[in-house]
This record gives sequence, C-alpha cells and structure tokens, in this order.
Amino acid sequence: MAIHPAAVIDAKAELDSTVEVGPHAVIEGPVRIGANTRIYANAYISGWTTIGAKCEIHPGAVVGHLPQDFHFEDCRSYCEVGDGTIIREFSSVHRGTQPESSTVIGKGCFIMGYSHIGHNCVLADGVKFYNMAAASGHVEIGRNAIVSGYTVIHQFVRIGEYCMIGGLSRIGMDVPPFFTCLREGECIGINAIGMRRSGFEADQIGDAKNAYRVLYRSGTTFRKAVEALAGVVSTDVGRRILEFVRSESKRGFTCGPRQKECSGGRAFELPDGGDDAGDMET
Repeated sequence: MAIHPAAVIDAKAELDSTVEVGPHAVIEGPVRIGANTRIYANAYISGWTTIGAKCEIHPGAVVGHLPQDFHFEDCRSYCEVGDGTIIREFSSVHRGTQPESSTVIGKGCFIMGYSHIGHNCVLADGVKFYNMAAASGHVEIGRNAIVSGYTVIHQFVRIGEYCMIGGLSRIGMDVPPFFTCLREGECIGINAIGMRRSGFEADQIGDAKNAYRVLYRSGTTFRKAVEALAGVVSTDVGRRILEFVRSESKRGFTCGPRQKECSGGRAFELPDGGDDAGDMET
C-alpha cells in the first residue's frame, strides 16, 4: 500500500493493500476501497462509501459527502462506485439522503471535471458524464449513455441507455433509450452513430428509428403513440424503448423538435421538415 505520509486515513476505513493514496487526501469514516484504486492528492472520501477496484479519484474530488438537501437529517446512507470508474478533478458525488438509501455509480463510468452527481442518483455501467454537467437528486441514467458538458438534469428525471445528451442542454423530462436530446430537452432523433459503434445491427437501428417516428412524428398524443408502438417493434431495441415509455414517469417524456407542448400524454404539433432520425456523434 502506497500511502503518502501527508494523507489522513480514518482508522475505520478499509483499504486494499494495493491502494495508492496521495498527499493531503482525506478518507473519513468507514470507507472501503478496492484493489489497485488510486486516490490522488487532496481528494476527499467520506461516510459509508464503497469504491471498487481499479478506480481513479482525482485531485479535489469529493465522494460520499453529505447531500445538498435542506431536509437531510444526519443518518446512515451510502455511496457506491463500481470497478474501473474514473472521477476527475473537483467533481462531487453525494451519498443518499434518506436512511439506508444510496447513490450508485456503476462500473466503467467516466465522471469528468467539475461535474456533480446529486444524492440518490443511479448511473448504470459505462455512463460518460462530461465536464460541468450536473444531475439533481434521484436522477437515473441508463448504461452507456453520454451526458455532454454543461448539461443540467432536473431531479427524478430518467435518461435511457445509449442516449446522447448534447452539451448545454436542460433536461427536465425523461429521455427514452437510444435517442438524442438537445437544448431545452428536445428529442431530435436517435443516437445512430453511437449504436453502430456499440455493435448494434442494422435492423436494431432501424427499429429505433421507427420507434422515434411513431413516438414523435405520428401527430397524436404521446399515450396513443405508445399504444401504436407496441404493434410495430421488431427487435430487442424496440422492446427496450417500449418498456421505458410504458413505465411510470415522475416527470413525463421529452418533446420532439418545435413541439408546442411536451409529450407526456398531450397532443402536439408535428415539426416542419427536418430529419426525423438524425445521427449524432458520441
């Protein structure tokens, strides 16, 4: 174990013998850290936090600290970080706010500098969360989704797997899997390039495009569009989209381009022209 003499390690902490800890890092409380993880200088890890193997916690990062919640009363709650996840400079990941609740970051995630993951968020494996992005409490992000820089996400929003959220976006409603969302939470098409790079077949990508057309270009209410989608999906991708839009949403679902009202069951206008299943880089 390579622990710098200027690091502060709580006696209750459990560190694998291969963990490296840099100068002035602070590990406070019953923190558990797995094999071959590196804690850089000036990082702060606290509470009932578990960090997996082969992770990197970079300078100034704060992991497992108290939630930013006016109603929080000091209690036992958790923060979990999966194997191979990287948390870059000055990012913050807060623990759960209710007793015995958790904030969870999956395996192989990349949390870039100055970003924030609020209390009780759940990020699945492979999520990339770019610089200065912020997720309020209770946000859920599906596996291999990308949240670009300076994006803000409202509490209780869900972002589906393999989504692409463009930079400077404001996301206030749920984004279905495999879709691309920009600006004021507008679904503009599918993440086709990201899907191809991830090994999805042409029929799966085509099914996602068809799902987008049904949900956002059918000229009917979102609820009726979901009913129609059930009769046309043909691959596991389509079924995963259908399952998501059928599931309970606390925030409703995102709009399509230039729709006057969000598509949480109300009628909306069709966009004027444009590609209804655009490709976005990931």
